[in-house]
Amino acid sequence: MPHEHALAIIAAIDRFDTRVQAVAQDRWDNPTPCSEWSVRRLVNHLVSEHFWAPHILAHESLAQVGDRYEGDLVGTDPAGVWKQAAQVSREAWLSTDLSGTVELSFGTVPADIYAGQMFVDLTVHEWDLARGSGQDETLDPQAVGICLGFARQHLAAFEGTGIFAPSIPTTSTDPTVQLMSLLGRAV
Repeated sequence: MPHEHALAIIAAIDRFDTRVQAVAQDRWDNPTPCSEWSVRRLVNHLVSEHFWAPHILAHESLAQVGDRYEGDLVGTDPAGVWKQAAQVSREAWLSTDLSGTVELSFGTVPADIYAGQMFVDLTVHEWDLARGSGQDETLDPQAVGICLGFARQHLAAFEGTGIFAPSIPTTSTDPTVQLMSLLGRAV
């Protein structure tokens, strides 16, 4: 039976996929809240991460994988290439025991921490993608709650790794605004 974190990631992959498939052709070059990424580059980032996931979950080293997932992976078909990356990622998450550790660019971490980081990444980038492509920015409230708890618990450990942008203070009580502000997005 798949681990509960794996099932949550599959749901987040599916939510992100819905947003990718809804990007209008004339919106791929739009900017996103991630200042260095257009909609296309944001999707490319997620494509890279999800092609990487099976290798990480199989305990391959960064050296073994090399640079094969660097650069432009989406070409002229970002939605289609995302579908491919999402499928291999889904299969890896569903077939992996998450009780061990994995090697990431900033060190070795428990696999469930990697799962949490990927869940947050998918959810926050779903919002980035929605904003950049002009879609409804409403996120799954349960996913936001999980992400907010994870981010609050682990933010200090991830400082300096480049995973999250510096926090932006907010007085909002809205959980989505709190999450986005905590992870460096002006809402």
